[in-house]
Amino acid sequence: MLIKILIGGLIIFMLFNLFKAMMIMLKNEPSSPPMSKFIGRRLMASAVIIILILLAMATGLITPNPRPY
Repeated sequence: MLIKILIGGLIIFMLFNLFKAMMIMLKNEPSSPPMSKFIGRRLMASAVIIILILLAMATGLITPNPRPY
């Protein structure tokens, strides 16, 4: 259950950074932080999610769905 909460939190963090980068792109102010900072955070969060899912499947904490047929 903790793994699922952690993955959900990382997905929310990823969406937050996506919308933060979008707002910076739309404002186009020179004093704002660079958009790549938030896109990089989003990329790092997605990499952590994939690694976390693979580790959880390898250790047996989560199991994939059985074949649909």
